[in-house]
Amino acid sequence: MSAQSPTILFSAGESSGDQHAANLFLELKKHQPDIQGIGMGSVQMAAAGIKLDYDSANIGVIGVVEVLRHYGEIRRALKLMQHVVAKQKPDLLVCVDYKEFNFKLARFAKQCGVKVLFYVSPQVWAWRAGRVKKYGQVIDMMAVIFPFETAYYEAENVPVRYVGHPSVDKVHPQLTTAEAMAQFGLSAEHPVVGLLPGSRANEIKRMLPTMLAAAVLLHQQNPDIQFILPQAPSIQDALLTPYLNNAPVNITVVKNQVYDAIPCCSAIMTTSGTATLEIALLTVPMVIAYKLSPLTYWLGKRLVKIAFIGLPNIILGKAIVKELIQHEATPAHLAEEINRILTDHAYAATLRDNLQQVKLKLGQGGGSNNMAQLVLQMLRGEA
Repeated sequence: MSAQSPTILFSAGESSGDQHAANLFLELKKHQPDIQGIGMGSVQMAAAGIKLDYDSANIGVIGVVEVLRHYGEIRRALKLMQHVVAKQKPDLLVCVDYKEFNFKLARFAKQCGVKVLFYVSPQVWAWRAGRVKKYGQVIDMMAVIFPFETAYYEAENVPVRYVGHPSVDKVHPQLTTAEAMAQFGLSAEHPVVGLLPGSRANEIKRMLPTMLAAAVLLHQQNPDIQFILPQAPSIQDALLTPYLNNAPVNITVVKNQVYDAIPCCSAIMTTSGTATLEIALLTVPMVIAYKLSPLTYWLGKRLVKIAFIGLPNIILGKAIVKELIQHEATPAHLAEEINRILTDHAYAATLRDNLQQVKLKLGQGGGSNNMAQLVLQMLRGEA
């Protein structure tokens, strides 16, 4: 480690990565208060004290068509981050998820003699397992968040460390469910249905209208149902307002209290991603819905080698949560599954039991602290 304050360059392109990097930096500051953080991320990294060279809010997209549409901006961000690597020569580059972008940045950093730690493994177990070797050529260490991932890297002699899933530490309500219900103006007498339409702008545009239409169908069946939408920090009010203002049902929007909002729900409709894991950790029954552009979906069907997209299903290796993908993600199908959760108490109880198993599989936590220790070891040349 250099005598002066070490500098970590973080690269996070999506909301979940922004959150993971922020949590890691806050943990690092506890161990070494003089450590400096710079790089690409968004609101949560900035709030944690990382100096942003680029705000990634506009490039957090998924899918072939979406990436092509934003290609110019993504390329500009990569050139900027490469310039930061070359100019600043950080003590360590921490790439957080955002695999294709960060692979290219890691390769450049290695050419510049900068150590690279990749945090959150690309889902090599889902597709293109052969890429493990390629990642091994551009990184110094892979930090994985699921225990079964280490075997893929060990098989190719790529340095790997299982650090635990960061969500286990942070998914804790601050209020009791009764306190949260009161604060959000919800009645304990009637069911609450949550809408989690995603943390990316293109997810909101694609999924929120479908979820709102499902809410209308549910309201028609039971006018007493209450609806709540925990707003992702990466989503601006201006994006949600047009949809919510035109919705024929009342939706309570909650900001900055997602882990208080989720336990208020009897059932949740959510997009795939980290949110499904957070809901599982709070053992709330859910249905997973997702739509991609037709081209992205077509390619995915041919490349992806696993049966599920929902993390709870992937972790347990079976379909515990219903997945409604592409043409199946209709308002009618969403409403039907939510209604089943609300009315079939044995079904809902089985769902909760299975989600409890997911929670147990993820272990006791400590992910951010484990990552902080790994970073400090790499700075000292011990890993």
